[in-house]
Amino acid sequence: MRLTMSSSALPLPLPFSSSTFSQSPASLTLTHHPNFSSLLHSNTLTDEQQCTVKNESKPRTIRYRLGELCRQGLPHLARQLFDTIPQPSTVLWNTIIIGFICNNLSHEAISIYSRLKHVGSSTCDQYTYSSVLKACAETKRILVGKAVHCHILRSGIHPSRIVCNSLLNMYSTCLEFENGSRCDLVERVFRTMRKRNVVAWNTIFSWYVKRKRFSEAVRCFFMMMRIGIKPTVVSFVNIFPAVSEIGDVRVADVLYGSLVKLGNEYVNDLFVVSAAIVMYADLGCIDLASRIFENSCERNTEIWNSMISGYIQNNFPFKALDLFLGAVEAEDGVPIDDVTFVSALTATSQLQHLEFAQQLHACLIKKSMDSQVILLNAMVATYSRCNRVGDSFKVFSGMEERDIVSWNTMVSALVQNGLDDEALMLVHEMQKLGVVIDAITITILLSAASNLRDRKIGKQTHAYLLRHNIQFEGMESYLIDMYAKSSMIREAQAIFQSNCTNDKDQATWNAMIAGNTQNGLIEQSFVDFKEMLEQNVKPNAVTLASLLPACSQSGSIAIGKQLHCFAIRNLFENNVYVVSALVDMYSKSGSIHYAESIFLKSPEKNSVTYTNMILGYGQHGMGKKALALFYSLRENGLKPDAVTFVAILSACSYTGLVDEGLQIFELMDEEYGIQPSAEHYACVVDMLGRVGRLDEAHNFAKQLGEEGNVLGIWGSLLAACRVHRNFELGKIVSSKLIELEGSDRISGYHVLLSNIYAEEGNWQSVDNVRRGMRKMGLSKEVGCSWIGTSGYPSCFVSRDRKHPQSDMIYDMLGHLTINMKDVGYKPNLEPIEEWMYGLQE
Repeated sequence: MRLTMSSSALPLPLPFSSSTFSQSPASLTLTHHPNFSSLLHSNTLTDEQQCTVKNESKPRTIRYRLGELCRQGLPHLARQLFDTIPQPSTVLWNTIIIGFICNNLSHEAISIYSRLKHVGSSTCDQYTYSSVLKACAETKRILVGKAVHCHILRSGIHPSRIVCNSLLNMYSTCLEFENGSRCDLVERVFRTMRKRNVVAWNTIFSWYVKRKRFSEAVRCFFMMMRIGIKPTVVSFVNIFPAVSEIGDVRVADVLYGSLVKLGNEYVNDLFVVSAAIVMYADLGCIDLASRIFENSCERNTEIWNSMISGYIQNNFPFKALDLFLGAVEAEDGVPIDDVTFVSALTATSQLQHLEFAQQLHACLIKKSMDSQVILLNAMVATYSRCNRVGDSFKVFSGMEERDIVSWNTMVSALVQNGLDDEALMLVHEMQKLGVVIDAITITILLSAASNLRDRKIGKQTHAYLLRHNIQFEGMESYLIDMYAKSSMIREAQAIFQSNCTNDKDQATWNAMIAGNTQNGLIEQSFVDFKEMLEQNVKPNAVTLASLLPACSQSGSIAIGKQLHCFAIRNLFENNVYVVSALVDMYSKSGSIHYAESIFLKSPEKNSVTYTNMILGYGQHGMGKKALALFYSLRENGLKPDAVTFVAILSACSYTGLVDEGLQIFELMDEEYGIQPSAEHYACVVDMLGRVGRLDEAHNFAKQLGEEGNVLGIWGSLLAACRVHRNFELGKIVSSKLIELEGSDRISGYHVLLSNIYAEEGNWQSVDNVRRGMRKMGLSKEVGCSWIGTSGYPSCFVSRDRKHPQSDMIYDMLGHLTINMKDVGYKPNLEPIEEWMYGLQE
C-alpha cells in the first residue's frame, strides 16, 4: 500500500543533518540513525514498510534506500534524504533522477539534472544523459533536450548505444508536431550512430511513419533485415501502418510471412495481431484480416475492436454487428469498452437499423455507460442516420457534459435531415454559451447555407472564417459550392481563381465544374474540365457526375458519349453516381434505350438512379414502365424519397395515368411517411389539368389553403385552362397568380394570360396585359435551340444575328419555309400573330 503524496514535499518525522552521517554515504544505513526507533514507530511508514524495516538484518546503502523510497511512491522523501548528503556520487544523482522519472515527475528530474550541472561536484555518465533525455521526451522540452545533447558532445565521451537511442527517442517525440529543417535531426542522429541495435531501428521506423514517409520506413525495415538484425514485436507494430499507407498487398504478405517464420511468440503477440488485422483491413483484404483474427490464440479488447472496425471500414456492417454480439457473448469475458460500442453504433447507423440502435442505447444505460460523451455523440449520429433526428435531440439535450464534437454532431444531424434553419439556431445557441466554433462547424454552416440558398448566412460564415483565420482542408470547395448554389457564381469563380493553379485539388475542380453547370454556364464547365486535365488532375466519379448534366443541357449527346467512354476506361462505369448521371443524361437527350440499358446493367443502384430512370420513362411516354419501376423499389430494399415521388407523379401526369398517380399521392404520407410539398401538389394539379378535370384541380388547389399559395401550383392550372379553353376559370386563376406574384415577377404567366385573352378575342385585355408587363419591366423569355456541329454546340434564338453564318442560315430557313408551304403545311399562328401585333404596337 502506497502513501498518497501531495505535490509539496512532506516533512520528515525527524531532522537529518550532515553530522548524522559519520560514515561514508556508500556504507550508511538508516538503522544507524540514533532516532531510528522513533522513525520506525512514526505514522509516516505503513505497517508493511515497518515490518520490512524490522526484519532487515543486512545493512542497506543510501542508494538502496533512495531507490526503495522511489519504488514505494515516496520521491519527495527520497529527495529530502538526498539533500542531506554532502557530496552525492554520480550513482546517487542517477538514482534520484531515475526515481523521479519513474514517479511521473519528469520536470523535477530535469531540475535535479540542472542542479547537478550547476554544482559540478560529480560528473555525468551515460546513464545520467540517458535518463534526463527520457525526461525531456516525456515533457516535450526540446530546448532542454538540445542543451543536454550539447553537454554530451562537450563531455568528450563517445555516446553509448543507450544514449544515442535516448537522443533518437527525445527528438522523435519532441519534434512530432514540428515543421522545417529541424525535423531532420532524428535522421541525422540515426546516421551518426556507429552501431545500431533494433531499438534504434524501431525508433526510425516510427519516426518515418509520423512524418508520412512510409516508403522510407519500409525500405529501412528491409535494410535492417538484410544486415542481420532480428526484428522485435515492436518492429512489426511500427512498420505495419506504413505498409497500409503504401497500399501494397505483396509487401504486407512478405512482412507477415517473416513474422510467421519468427515463431509463435511473434505471431500470437496481442499487439502484433491487432496491428496485422488493421493493416490488412486498410488494404481491403478483409478475408486475410478475418483469418488472422480466427487463428489468434488469445484475444483482448483491442483485437476485437480492430476486427469490428475492419468490417465497418470495408462496408460489412452486418458482419461487424455479428462480431460485436460475439464479443458480448465471448466465454473468455472480453471487456467491452467505449470503442467497441462506438464501432457497433457506426455499423448500426450504416444499416439504419433503428431497433438495434435502441437496443444498444438500452445496453449503455444498463452498463452505466450512458454518461460518456464519446458514446452519446455516437448515439446522436446513429439516431440521425436512422431518420430519428428527434431522438438525436433528446439524447443531446440530456447530456450533462458536451464537447465541441457533441455540438457539431447535433448541428450536422439537423442539416442532414433537412432542418437547416434549426441547425442555424443551434449554432447561435453555441455562440451564446461561449462554445468556440471550429472548422467542422464552418463546413456544416456552409452546407446549410448551400441547402437554403441563403446568401446572407453564407457571406457571414465566410467572413467569420476570414476574421478568425480558420483554415481547413477542402475549404475552397465548400465556399465555391455555397456561392454557386446561392446563384453567386462570380464570387465562386473569384475564389476558384484566387488559388494558384497547382494548389487546386480534385474537390475544388469538381465544385467549380458543378457550380458552372448549376448556373447554366455550360461552355465554362467544359473549359474547366479541359483545364483540369491539362493540369494533370485526374477526374473522378464526382467530376463525371457533375459534368454529365451539362451535356443534356447543351443537347450535346456526342460529348456525353465521350464522357461515358472516359468512365469505362477509368473503371467508373459501375459507380452509382456516374450511372445515375448517365441515365439522366441519355434520357434527357432522347436516347431512352441507352439510359435503360445502363440502368439494367448497373450492379448497384440507389434511389437517385431509380428516380432518374422513372423520370426518363415519364418524359418518353412510358408511364406503365415508370409505375412498374417505382413499385420495384421496395422489392430491391430501397425507399423512395420526396424527389422520387415528384418523378413518378410527373410520369403519371405526362402519360395520363391520373388514377394511378392519385393513388400514389395518397400513399406518400400513409405508407412512406413523406409529407407532400408544393412540388407534389403542383404535380397533382398538372395531372388533373392535363386530362381536362379542371374543376377537380381547382378545388384541390383551393383546399390546400395557405400551403397551396405557390406560383407553381396555380401556374400549372392556368396552363391547363388555356389548353382546354376554359377562359372563365383561367381569369380566376390569373387573378390568383397576380395576387401571389409579389416581388417574383415571372413573364410566363402573363404571356399565358395574354394568349387566353387572344384566343377569346378579348384584345382590350391583351393590350392591358401587355401594358402591365411593360410597366413592370417584364419581357417574354426567348426560347433557344441547340445543335451540335463538328463536336461544338451552337445556340439559336429567334431573329438572332450574332452567329457568323447567320445570313446563310436564314437563307436556308427561307428555302425550307417555301418547301413546307409547297407540301401544304399551314401552321396555326393566330395567337402568336396577335401577340406580335401587340408588341409592335
